[in-house]
Amino acid sequence: MSTVKPVAMPSTALQWLSLVAAIWLQSINGTNSNFPAYSSELKKLISLSQLKLNNLAFASDAGKLFGWFSGIAALHLPLWLVLLIGSSLGLVGYGVQYLFLVRKISSLSYWHIFFLTLLAGNSICWINTVCYILAVRNFPIQRQAAVGLTTGYVGLSPVIYTAIVKTVASTSIGRAVASPSIGSAEAYLLLNSILPLTVGVVTAPFVSSTDFEKAKVGEAGFIVVSMITIATGTYAIVSSLGSISNRLSPLINVIGIGLCLTMPIVIPLAEYIRGIFKDRRVCDMSTVYDETVDQVIAENGQKEADSVADNPEVTAMEDIGVKLMLRRLNFWLYLFVYFLGATLGLVFLNNLGQIAESRGYSNISSLVSLSSAFGFFGRLLPCFQHYIYSRSKKRVPGPATIAAMMVPVSGAFFLLLNGTDISLHISTAIIGACTGAMTSIAVSITSELFGTKNFGVNHNVIVANIPIGSFIFGDLAALLYRNESNGNDRCMGLNCYRYTFIMWGTLCSLGTVLAMILHLRTRKFYSQRYT
Repeated sequence: MSTVKPVAMPSTALQWLSLVAAIWLQSINGTNSNFPAYSSELKKLISLSQLKLNNLAFASDAGKLFGWFSGIAALHLPLWLVLLIGSSLGLVGYGVQYLFLVRKISSLSYWHIFFLTLLAGNSICWINTVCYILAVRNFPIQRQAAVGLTTGYVGLSPVIYTAIVKTVASTSIGRAVASPSIGSAEAYLLLNSILPLTVGVVTAPFVSSTDFEKAKVGEAGFIVVSMITIATGTYAIVSSLGSISNRLSPLINVIGIGLCLTMPIVIPLAEYIRGIFKDRRVCDMSTVYDETVDQVIAENGQKEADSVADNPEVTAMEDIGVKLMLRRLNFWLYLFVYFLGATLGLVFLNNLGQIAESRGYSNISSLVSLSSAFGFFGRLLPCFQHYIYSRSKKRVPGPATIAAMMVPVSGAFFLLLNGTDISLHISTAIIGACTGAMTSIAVSITSELFGTKNFGVNHNVIVANIPIGSFIFGDLAALLYRNESNGNDRCMGLNCYRYTFIMWGTLCSLGTVLAMILHLRTRKFYSQRYT
């Protein structure tokens, strides 16, 4: 008498479910990019100077200096606990600031807020660590595509938060629609504190890493997820355009974004349904199935082994640790290329709210959403490159790609010298897209130049330039801003950032030259790697 066994979740369904969890986590993990949306209000509420405001932006980025704590925790704790710890840090960092704004806490000093901002910035690293581990361990064959898809969703965070804030504002009684004032800052800080923790609790049951030995999920699944991702980014860009966002109902916009984020769940559901039918066939034809599976596994294993033997791949220029890396000229070239490219772009985005305000531009939230939406597509560039390479076997080396991205960024900085709103929109879109692309490409460049054995430590050394650049470039911009305002804390007009844009454009052009030098030094290696 036969018995019906419960259907177990197929391993491929678990893989896709973990990817969906990572997508949802990354989509709400860009809380630091919301800073421009409420920085001006925060400056007014606690009477901050422009220099102190830039130091708060630096504090948010400085959390990356302590990101290695999350890596150590992931070695000894389950991933779901690492996720909840990181989300809780954000709850404290942003939540206490929110309580201060609503007068539930009587007083906080500037250094209290500085530390809370640092703590909130560090919480992002914990969630990132969880998402990277899920992508790398659960998709060992297609890890580049998995990492690219998940990290791309970070660019949607400001779009999501802005849409929710606008929805709350449109339904709140007594709130001024034209000028949200303090309510906008409160809403952003409240969402920054509770939304990551809420999503973390929801996804915690699906956050588990399993070393699937040579497990390769179907390429069709990645194609579907990529199409969904492109559709999501397109919707985000269209809905963030001023002419459309003003006419589109905030509630409808939130529903549309929610549907886009929910769509990837169809992949694990399809795998689960396929597993049910597969399990039934196994029950009916267990002997035939077992023999067939054994034969297929043996044949595929032999083919894979023959393929690896016939096509050896040069994966890294050299596999070294931090001490040796610091002695390499390529490291210092690469560090300054990152410093004068991606980091400079991030500094611009951190100061976007103040820059727009000084030009008399009022719709700052839509501008932040626009930059984030284009940054979303920029982060997907490695995925597109990977797909093209798999089809044509041709690929542009990473340093050359970085150089190509820095050219339009340099032009965008000089374009900002024009005072029209269209120049602000175009420059913001270019810098957002290219900065997103450079930060994503940098992950693969680090592993290609210095190996994967010590990748975690090596890349953390590279990205440590971000808070340093935020401090140096941000404070220089603040000093020039204050000089143009004749010592006042508020400056209006194109002159406020004129010399800053000239300086940034010149430095980015210098970085482009350094990127080309790095490309020439590594051209032989990349020609061997991609041959």
